[in-house]
Amino acid sequence: MKVLETNSNFEREPLVRPFGFKGGYMHESWQTAAYLQNDSGEHGIGLGTQSVLWSDAAVFTQYSESGGNALMYAMLEHGLQLVKNQTFDSPTSLLDEIWPKVLQYGKTITNNSRLRETFALNALVALDNAAWLLYAKEKGISNFDDLIPEKYKPALSHRHHKIASIPLMSYNIPIEEIKRAVEDGYFFMKIKIGSPGDAQQMLEWDKARIEAIHKAIGGAETPYTKNGKLPYYFDANGRYPDKETLRRFLDHCKKIGAFEQIAIVEEPFPEEYEENVDDLGVRIAADESAHTDKDALKRIQMGYGAIALKAIAKTLSMTLKIAKTAHENDVPCFCADLTVNPILVEWNKNVAARLAPIPGLETGLLETNGHQNYRNWKTMRSYHPFPQAKWTKTRKGVFELDADYYEKSGGIFRASTHYEKMFE
Repeated sequence: MKVLETNSNFEREPLVRPFGFKGGYMHESWQTAAYLQNDSGEHGIGLGTQSVLWSDAAVFTQYSESGGNALMYAMLEHGLQLVKNQTFDSPTSLLDEIWPKVLQYGKTITNNSRLRETFALNALVALDNAAWLLYAKEKGISNFDDLIPEKYKPALSHRHHKIASIPLMSYNIPIEEIKRAVEDGYFFMKIKIGSPGDAQQMLEWDKARIEAIHKAIGGAETPYTKNGKLPYYFDANGRYPDKETLRRFLDHCKKIGAFEQIAIVEEPFPEEYEENVDDLGVRIAADESAHTDKDALKRIQMGYGAIALKAIAKTLSMTLKIAKTAHENDVPCFCADLTVNPILVEWNKNVAARLAPIPGLETGLLETNGHQNYRNWKTMRSYHPFPQAKWTKTRKGVFELDADYYEKSGGIFRASTHYEKMFE
């Protein structure tokens, strides 16, 4: 398939409140769109959501928030220039060809020779999605199951009828709001730890925060776990400097009676901290550090017991490779969010719906927090091809996936009028 025309555009979406993680705060999120047209006149429009702070905190710190977003957007545009007039056999081969070049370009324009690989992958999500949609049109594919190449199918062979909808509780979410979420049926919540400050300040704040949360919701019950208790999902985004500091946090969790409810501790350490983690007594998950399938394998060999997949942050093409590696090594996966728009939630949901459950849980897992964080979420939902479909909405803490959902694949193959108009 040959790409003849490319184009791109973006929208800036403000957040309800400053969004805190990795010791910083973001105030808006850029929604990117990439357009690819082939030599048959068919086109695909892929979407992306940029997160400079998540993908490389050093860039977020060095530049203004808008400046960092502009640099990432420039990398998407560079990727589109690379694929123009090029022929490719599959989206995965296309990504393999261009992302190292886009990463190198990014190192130049950010003046950062250590730019993280996820920064380039995040930049290319919209292009990769457009390539998958164009590939689907070429092959006459209109179902996500048929889109998955044969060698990746074993890792995505499950079929959930319910997926836990995971909200995100960042640093500044009030305890009362967390209690209301539990009352509304949410039972698996992602809680940010690794607060701003030095290691000691961070540790003391985290201990107090988790103690307050556990006091508020620790006694709640759920039918979706084998022990009937709410599971805790802590995300440190690499803020803990070493295992000893994390052990002190975990010891405090034991002291307050919260330890046995910890299901996942995600990305506690900086990427360069390459210590074995299988002696901590909890399931440690890799996220940012698992840039690629090779990085995921390295983390698995270091004792990481789960991988957070992010088709909406690292591209679907790279996510399929990571999922395959995890599956071959009997390491479970789940899908984490990047505070993406409603259509990208469906791309992530298609992956989450097909992953085997984390041990101890009865459902699939899908983090989605856009409804908590975007000021214009209701308007953004209207861009979805099926905004009123029941499978787009959380009901008592879960997404219910019926035959209609699987038939429509969450609507990802259906054109969105809003994004089509961006390229008229």
